[in-house]
Amino acid sequence: MAALLLVSLILLSLLSLSSSLPNQAVLDAAEILSDSGFVSMALTLELVSQSLVPQSPSLTIFAPPDTAFTRSGQPSLSLLQIHFCPLPLPLQTLKALPAGTKIPTLLSGHSLIVTTPSSGAPISLNNVKITSAAPLYDDGFLIIFGVDKFFDANFQLPIPIRSPVPDPVCESSTSSSSANVTTTIGFPGASWFEGASAVLRSNGYNVMASFLDLQLVGFKNPNSMTVFAPLDQAIENPLQYPSIFLRHVVPCRLLWSDLVRFNEGTVLPTYMEGFTITISRSGDVLLLNGVPVFFANMYYSDSLVVHGLRESLVMLEMPEVADESSPESGTNDEVPFDNTEF
Repeated sequence: MAALLLVSLILLSLLSLSSSLPNQAVLDAAEILSDSGFVSMALTLELVSQSLVPQSPSLTIFAPPDTAFTRSGQPSLSLLQIHFCPLPLPLQTLKALPAGTKIPTLLSGHSLIVTTPSSGAPISLNNVKITSAAPLYDDGFLIIFGVDKFFDANFQLPIPIRSPVPDPVCESSTSSSSANVTTTIGFPGASWFEGASAVLRSNGYNVMASFLDLQLVGFKNPNSMTVFAPLDQAIENPLQYPSIFLRHVVPCRLLWSDLVRFNEGTVLPTYMEGFTITISRSGDVLLLNGVPVFFANMYYSDSLVVHGLRESLVMLEMPEVADESSPESGTNDEVPFDNTEF
């Protein structure tokens, strides 16, 4: 127990920054962890409940069992950090992420890599299995999964060969004179968006959820759609409807596994006339008009996919303009979902 206390105190000093997570939720989670046989991680959470994760109201923890602490002795700071992800990762999202997807952690420059086999079960990260069939704790903001051992901080996959695929077959509504009017053309009805709206709200995307609920815009091709949803804080003026909503919606269904396979420079049409989304990459990170996807496959059905963004999409500047812009333009210190697919 003394060793566990020492480990927890180290983590406390490591994570001594303010958190938006409710203290009571952390304490409740620690109690459930302890009751489930994860005493070491329970003690850690209790000690860091007053100062948890910086700049994020959400957290996913991958908890090794007590036997892993006993075998490894005192874990290093870096080893502890890679078990904390500053994103909400519900079970549905983990199941949907393709092999090779990189998940950010609190250890700067290090990600967890999805190594789930093509069969889809069991889910594994860095070749470490998630042992719980369901989260040990999940209140929508704090999510905890059990894993069978500590992650290897130096885990790497062989560099894959990406097989480019053709540009997506999307019909752009921008060619239609009705693209920016409120006349409904074959609109599928309220039930089509109910599930997506609920998931958006539960993850802090209330403005985009409200746009879906308003159902004022007619879609040329309502059979399939992809929504790239910025967080509420990233939307400068929500009253500028429908332009904000229209430029974040693509008239075809694109899962994360589709996005990561597109060629560099692929252009996606949107429902806003004259506005397109260009796919590019910075290392392994996929960018949409320079903005990374932060919550891949937040919601998906047979006809609708929603991906979460931390920023709002704006039209890319021409190269000559970009060269004269501020050095800060196009940079992003946040490392969201990286992507590498076999």
